[in-house]
This record gives sequence, structure tokens and C-alpha cells, in this order.
Amino acid sequence: MIAAAVFVILPLCLAMAAFSDLLTMTIPNRVSLILVASFPLLAPLSGLGLETIGMHLGAAAIVFSACFTLFAFNVMGGGDAKLLSATALWFGLDQSLAFLMIDVAMIGGLITLLILMVRAQSSTILAIGLPLPNSVLFAKKIPYGIAIAIGGFMAFPSSPILIAALESLK
Repeated sequence: MIAAAVFVILPLCLAMAAFSDLLTMTIPNRVSLILVASFPLLAPLSGLGLETIGMHLGAAAIVFSACFTLFAFNVMGGGDAKLLSATALWFGLDQSLAFLMIDVAMIGGLITLLILMVRAQSSTILAIGLPLPNSVLFAKKIPYGIAIAIGGFMAFPSSPILIAALESLK
């Protein structure tokens, strides 16, 4: 039962955040709240030790501090900052660095380039009637929740809580 919750909660929340950001340019607070509230319940039941849980909390605090600073300088959206922080809680200190630096940064760069190319051709896209969300065609910002979700999906198989949940099944 615990392993099933670990398998479902993070991927489902990431998918909800990505679709919401794509369609509305917002990430609902409830997505981040579900991630933050469920981790302290699932982590000890999955077999993570207190020291490891503390490292996960530390990772979330570090990511939150960095993201809050970027939000304060209007570089990052608030929903993105909250989602990154809540996701870092699930990945811990070691995995958060890999998750943020490799997965999210690379995917985010690719998505940004793709959206900028689409926006450069927005009049053509509108003329042929291709149904794309306004966030892709006209918004001034990039729906970065998509990159966070894809990066999370890529890093999830190596997340400590998933590994612990799988080992608890043996």
C-alpha cells in the first residue's frame, strides 16, 4: 500500500502541474501541498531513516531558498518555485542536484527553445488552425512546470523514497 502511494503521488502531482501550467500558466498550490504533506507520512513507512529524511528536508530548504531568491527578482514564477522545492523534498540532497542541474535545466532549455520557435511562427500556426494553448503562442513567460515534470519523471526511478519503497516490498 505504501509503495503504491509512492508510485502514484509524485508522478500524478507532476503531471497535474505540467498540464495546468501548459493550459493556464499556473501551478495550483494544492499540487505542492500534496507533495509536502505526503512525504513525511510516506518516508518513514517506506523505510527511510531519520537522517535521510533530514537530508531531504535540507534539500527542500536549499532549493526553496534559491527559488525564492529567483522569484524575488522576477526570474521564476511562484508556482515553479514551490513545485521545485516540493519535488526536491522527494529527491533528497544528492538526487536533487542531479534532478535540477541535469534533467530540469536541460529539458527546460529545450522546451524554451521549442516554445520560442513556435511563437516566432504563431501567425502561421493560427492561419492553419492548429489548436495550441495561448500559453504556448502568446504568453510572455515559459510554462516551466512542464520541464520540472519531465525532469521529475526522468529522475524518479533513482529517487531514494522509491528505492526504499521497492526494497520494503522484498
